[in-house]
Amino acid sequence: MYRKFFKRVIDLILSGLALLILAVPLLILALIVKLDSKGPVLFWQKRVGLNKRTFMMPKFRSMYTETPADMPTHLLHDPSRWITPVGKIYRKLSIDELPQLLNILRGDMSFVGPRPQLAEFLPHYTEAEKVRHNVRPGLTGLAQISGRDELEIEVKARLDGEYAQKMSFWFDVKMFIGSVFYV
Repeated sequence: MYRKFFKRVIDLILSGLALLILAVPLLILALIVKLDSKGPVLFWQKRVGLNKRTFMMPKFRSMYTETPADMPTHLLHDPSRWITPVGKIYRKLSIDELPQLLNILRGDMSFVGPRPQLAEFLPHYTEAEKVRHNVRPGLTGLAQISGRDELEIEVKARLDGEYAQKMSFWFDVKMFIGSVFYV
């Protein structure tokens, strides 16, 4: 019952409240991005979600507009040269992810679940990675509180699979609280 109904109701309520409460701070954060470097405030990427359905996911832009598109940061040559000064702070504190509250409200994402992957990598997923599409992707999850970008892809895939199997209200609460302390 939690997986099919209550998780979505909780996401709707919390994302709606968060967007109301954070409306002014989000506008200020957007203005800071605009003042930091030229280009749009939001960066949009195609990601893969529940049942392999693709959706557009926004982030506060944390990189210069000249950065090669649709490439994970860790695959760029000298990634730090592409990240804006404000982007370094936003990424460290995960502030760049806040626009995804809109994806949660729309139903593309949840607060807790595997992070949505780039659509370009879908054909290359291993069987262990494909299990992530049995649940709605999340703003945070088990891989994020276990090491985030420092983890090997195979470890993230295993943790995403573990989350998909263990998903429950209390497990989500544990992941959410763990995220607050991790960030």
